[in-house]
Amino acid sequence: MDESKISENIEEYLEVLYRNGSNGEQVSTTQLSKDLGIAPGSVTQMLKKLEKLGYISYTPYKGATLTDDGMKIAQKITRKHRILEKFLTDVLKIKEENVHNQACEMEHTLSDEAERALCNMLKNPDVCPDDNVIPACNFDFGSCQECHSFTDFDQIIYRQFNLLSISELTSDAEGTISFIRGSPELLDDISSLGISIGSEITYELNEEGQDNQFSVVINDERLDISREMANNIFIKI
Repeated sequence: MDESKISENIEEYLEVLYRNGSNGEQVSTTQLSKDLGIAPGSVTQMLKKLEKLGYISYTPYKGATLTDDGMKIAQKITRKHRILEKFLTDVLKIKEENVHNQACEMEHTLSDEAERALCNMLKNPDVCPDDNVIPACNFDFGSCQECHSFTDFDQIIYRQFNLLSISELTSDAEGTISFIRGSPELLDDISSLGISIGSEITYELNEEGQDNQFSVVINDERLDISREMANNIFIKI
């Protein structure tokens, strides 16, 4: 299906699925019903439709998980929502209680070009006002600096795979680092640890509840990295 023709209703479902199960967790019909304010029976019917479209895998009485195609759409709409929240809060100074609803209204019509311009203006934010990670863009760049230097938006190539930041992982995982976001200073700090595009990384889930420290292994070396780094280092999933 052409992404430009995806209904707002479908985008909302995929966005909620991503918010509750970005790392492949199964999201229950009950949770979706609660978050969307929609009767469970109606949610079940939509999940069946989304499965036919190839956006989710659905197991009756258990819940749903996003497919790669569903994840692609969900990340894009979530990214736009959270960038808009950052813009509404930091630039337009909209009241905190109004930010979420206004971002919801705007996210479905925000073009990719405008999203990129907002991201550049806001200096590549990594979290929204609620401290939720802003997903990486799906432009085929290895860093924000590459994006900044590319002037013709119409010539930008879209990435053909999905990314997830280290801080979004909810279980032990292995992957290839495919995108690193951030300021030149942050990029230098990450590089000084021997972390770069193409590095093979193993993430070990922290069982001790240390929310601001993430344990990874790169080139057989164990490193403890900060939350800021973990928010901005993305692996191919």
